[in-house]
Amino acid sequence: MSASPSPALDLDTLYRESHVAGALEALERELVGLVPVKTRVREIAALLVVDKLRRSVGLEAGAPSLHMSFTGNPGTGKTTVALRMAEILHALGYSRKGHLVAVTRDDLVGQYIGHTAPKTKEVLKRAMGGVLFIDEAYYLYRPENERDYGQEAIEILLQVVENQREDLVVILAGYKDRMDRFFSSNPGMASRIAHHIDFPDYDERELLAIAGLMLDNMKYRLDAGGEAALREYIALRKTQPHFANARSIRNALDRARLRQAKRLFEQRGTPLTREALMAITAADIRASRVFKNKEKIA
Repeated sequence: MSASPSPALDLDTLYRESHVAGALEALERELVGLVPVKTRVREIAALLVVDKLRRSVGLEAGAPSLHMSFTGNPGTGKTTVALRMAEILHALGYSRKGHLVAVTRDDLVGQYIGHTAPKTKEVLKRAMGGVLFIDEAYYLYRPENERDYGQEAIEILLQVVENQREDLVVILAGYKDRMDRFFSSNPGMASRIAHHIDFPDYDERELLAIAGLMLDNMKYRLDAGGEAALREYIALRKTQPHFANARSIRNALDRARLRQAKRLFEQRGTPLTREALMAITAADIRASRVFKNKEKIA
């Protein structure tokens, strides 16, 4: 007598009921572009959904390694993706709390003997059950300073990412070239990072779309001249030092809002419409020193 076939398993229902779809949809709404990043996040989510289904029928293969490295320039969405990843892990039961604790070197490394271990352990205690996001992680390693205590923090982290990986996911983030050097200098850490995700810079079209989303969220809009001015601003700003992708765009819009408020305030006594209160004009954009720097170069 042949064995009866096992019952069919409903992967789609598990996916919908886990709320993973909501986290992925939020990621799509919040971030323009970044197709390779979103593809990788969806692959990880798919792995976790299938793994959970396998576990439900006794096909356990050990918890998948989930520690990650996010590399890219500032303002490319690394923190936002980390937040959504924390939600996905919690939705599928791979983290108890689903929270994100974001830190830098200063939160982990002390300035004198005996200071680093308690600082690092306190951060790890807060992060347990969720995701620990360490920005500019390469600053933990400073071999040129023999009295630096960053290596002590790294050693504590290594113990935790290996021994408590079922209760904590660590995401290390920073510039790609510096992270590559960090991993080559700390092979123990590199061997424990399963997912390396590179975040590309945004192009000018994507940055303009990001500006549109930001303005929508703040209940502002660009008039026709303002959109043309912002497009030119983005092209110029990308060529200048310290450009930080979406972060620089947000800063530019905040300054444009200040100029708009000053312009409207100087017109007090004249009735204002709702449209006028929302409109960012070419003048609000072109008052930026980015355009003045262009004139100096010319």
